[in-house]
Amino acid sequence: MRLLLHICCGPCATASVGFWRGRGAELLGFFYNPNIQPLAEHQRRLCGVRDLAEIVGIEVIEDAAHGLEEWFQVESGPGTSRCAHCIRVRLERAAAETIASGCEAFSTTLSISPWQDHDAIKAEGERAAAAFGVSFVYEDLRRLYPETCRLSREWGLYRQKYCGCSLSEWQQVLARKPKVSACS
Repeated sequence: MRLLLHICCGPCATASVGFWRGRGAELLGFFYNPNIQPLAEHQRRLCGVRDLAEIVGIEVIEDAAHGLEEWFQVESGPGTSRCAHCIRVRLERAAAETIASGCEAFSTTLSISPWQDHDAIKAEGERAAAAFGVSFVYEDLRRLYPETCRLSREWGLYRQKYCGCSLSEWQQVLARKPKVSACS
């Protein structure tokens, strides 16, 4: 099976690529993550994916679109959670690229993260697949997450500390910042 693998970052792709190759998939990587803010972080992650591609020998199509204004509109969209919107935008684009690249199906490295909304990944992947007439292959790869940590350190890949959007970055800052009372 020729599988388009949406890649969110180099570390998440480390063990994901090995998993899919172990299943006999012929892989084509695809980087599209307009959610990653700020632009410097987006570029660091793109470079990390390029480094990974060289190490594991995978071709990666890059759609390096990075529209801050458009992304804030997605982040504040009505209806579902911001995370579901984020996943939707990326998997819709991956479904379209699946057709354009002649692949039979698509998946995403998001499924390796213990911090991602896996229900949203499945739902949005299936929705995008139905809309574009392709197949979405979901596999819960969270059990391989420790391997991503080991391999990314071993290979010297950039490891980020937050999901990608500005709101997740802010949540990480707040989690690290000591609580100080205004009355202290």
